[in-house]
Amino acid sequence: MAQFAIRLSALAAARSDDMGSRRNTISSITPCLWFDHAAEEAVAFYAAAFSDAVVHNIIRYPSEGLAAFQQNMAGEVLTIEFEIAGQALMALNAGDNFSFNESISFMVSFDASADPDARHNLDELWNTLIDGGSALMPLDEYGFSPRFGWLRDRFGLNWQLILTDPAGEPRPMVIPALMFGGPVQNRAAEATEYYRSVFEESRLDTDSRYTEQTGPATPGSVMFSDFQLRDQWFVAMDAAGVQHASFTEAVSFVVPCADQAEIDYYWAALSAVPDAEQCGWCKDKFGVSWQITPANINELMKRPGAFEKLMAMKKLEIDQF
Repeated sequence: MAQFAIRLSALAAARSDDMGSRRNTISSITPCLWFDHAAEEAVAFYAAAFSDAVVHNIIRYPSEGLAAFQQNMAGEVLTIEFEIAGQALMALNAGDNFSFNESISFMVSFDASADPDARHNLDELWNTLIDGGSALMPLDEYGFSPRFGWLRDRFGLNWQLILTDPAGEPRPMVIPALMFGGPVQNRAAEATEYYRSVFEESRLDTDSRYTEQTGPATPGSVMFSDFQLRDQWFVAMDAAGVQHASFTEAVSFVVPCADQAEIDYYWAALSAVPDAEQCGWCKDKFGVSWQITPANINELMKRPGAFEKLMAMKKLEIDQF
């Protein structure tokens, strides 16, 4: 129950008062990062690492009136809404219930065709992010890129830095990447197709497949793909090495909904694990976590008894507030 109450607090903060005015400049699906009492430190770290980072909104836990298990959070940061390189993110300050792993990382692309200092800038970001962290794939030349590295930062969050010279439509610099391994090995294509069927505004762009067995990746499984849901880009791939860890609530995706019909639709489509349903959070059949929220959740939470009513809900029912 403790982690669900923290989820509830995150949900209440998920759509801040000024969010509506920024809908045209930030993604309509927002990755939410779960930190163990380190959200403020982490956002400061990322803001220092990325030259164009912006912090939009900070919400703190109240200093009184908290449940017993939340007393140690009094006055601390609850959520921070911020951007790095145009990618909207939310940092949630919570407990040690969930940890980041390589199943969800953030790919940072440096475009050598547009930036003559791309390689230097990539190296600088690598040196900053790896401070206190570790390399999963050392920064080096690989067959798919002249400069690439995969690291885990001091907070456990995974980053892939890549030097590109892309053809076609430009991509955002930062894109969340889903790695399908362990219990969902070789299901990246299935998942991508399913998500695109759920979100009406969607499209698939790159779709590169393995042609031979590569570790646990079978012929026909996804080497690399990218796709768009609403205005948020995602990367998906099947693990080419043995990966025991899979998706957790450490990274979830907030989907704001215009009305109850939208909430009902996305909930029915994405919620596949009844035990994971609580306060608007759900988990799909691949294990990815989503927060299905009313776009006006901040206004709803100001109504009398909203907290108690929300605590009793799994899927959110707007007319119950």
